Amino acid sequence: MTDTFWQTVKQQVTELQSAGSADDVVHILSKERNPYGHDSIAGDGFFAGSGGDDSVNEALSTAGWKYVWCKAGYYWAMRAPDDSIITYIEGDIYKGNIEPKD
Repeated sequence: MTDTFWQTVKQQVTELQSAGSADDVVHILSKERNPYGHDSIAGDGFFAGSGGDDSVNEALSTAGWKYVWCKAGYYWAMRAPDDSIITYIEGDIYKGNIEPKD
């Protein structure tokens, strides 16, 4: 990974620490801002830095978000201070609550 990749991830984590809505998170982790490029994203956004030291859920907790549910470190949903919700599935970010089927 290049320094530019990790610089982008670090900037995204810093911005997530003040995200107040699902729209904010999707903007911060948008396809256009993905260090891997547009084509590798299945969700509304993507966090490419999951192999690093920082995490989306820690950054959002700093911003006042709370868990709706959590099945694993790679599959969870959180509620924003404005009551919007995102679901995180292996780095992909989806607006709304995509609850597990089990």
